[in-house]
Amino acid sequence: MTATSRPSRGPRQRLSEDQRRKQIMVAAIQEVVDHGYEGASLTRIAARADVAKGLVWRYFTGKDNLMESTAKVTMETMRQQIVDTLDLDQPVPDIIRAALRQAALQILTHRDELIALNRIVHNLHRADGAERVVADFYEETYLGQEELFRRGQAEGSLRDFDPRVMAVTYQGSIDIMLAYLDDHPDIDPRDYASELAEILLSGMQAGS
Repeated sequence: MTATSRPSRGPRQRLSEDQRRKQIMVAAIQEVVDHGYEGASLTRIAARADVAKGLVWRYFTGKDNLMESTAKVTMETMRQQIVDTLDLDQPVPDIIRAALRQAALQILTHRDELIALNRIVHNLHRADGAERVVADFYEETYLGQEELFRRGQAEGSLRDFDPRVMAVTYQGSIDIMLAYLDDHPDIDPRDYASELAEILLSGMQAGS
């Protein structure tokens, strides 16, 4: 190799459609964190993702579609990250305690995603202009929680109750916990989650 020669860098790696969509959605999260939902710009999102603005329109039909997709994918990813940390062979009450603890810790590891999710979910509208129902975004989460509660009822660790009502109550408690922890960074998320778990389980467990 001569003094003036340079090593070949090879062809630039081409991203798959899924990778490109993910890149754009990550940029959308940061844009919403920095500028809010209404202030979010597709032009800036494209710049953050280092793609042409036309590519955003190729994968998404518009801002609302991009934001809805971002919210759903982010919510599912964070939910799966929690599930992956759990020992699902444990009794259901112990799984609930561990799940709440992991959910609380997300305020430390995924603060931007949580901020963006809250802003997106509460600003999206239906095609007719009506506000989207928050429950629309939680359906898969509710179904997973219902399955866990039914398992607890089958094993005898949880009393008889309506799994859907409990899933809505349980998820609502998590959302409030995360919002409160975000506003009160001096509170240990583990302590809050532990207290919340015992309160919820006092109403869930058999014999309570």
